Amino acid sequence: METTTRPDIPPGTLYMLILKTLARLDSMHGYGIAQHIQKTSEDVLAVEEGSLYPALQRMLVKGWVEAEWGQSENNRRARYYRLTRQGRAQLSRELRAFDRVMSAITRVIEAV
Repeated sequence: METTTRPDIPPGTLYMLILKTLARLDSMHGYGIAQHIQKTSEDVLAVEEGSLYPALQRMLVKGWVEAEWGQSENNRRARYYRLTRQGRAQLSRELRAFDRVMSAITRVIEAV
């Protein structure tokens, strides 16, 4: 019986995935961000708590996101994150860098 494992999120793309999720959906708590990424990727990508929350904390320090406490859908206290202007600018940089790397990888794969 073959076991199916999820591939790791490529290094350097977690910030981009979080920033893009917040750009699309405005304010979200960490669990919601992780669920959105997993659902949108059709269960290929899973963001583990051990990666997500440290990344969000670093993004707060960098000024890419801001956070405030609120109530989640199930009446639990949750920290909601929102993209800042600096975060939008960083998202643009992240997307350009990702496109550049993907183009390079494609050229190598398709080289004759």
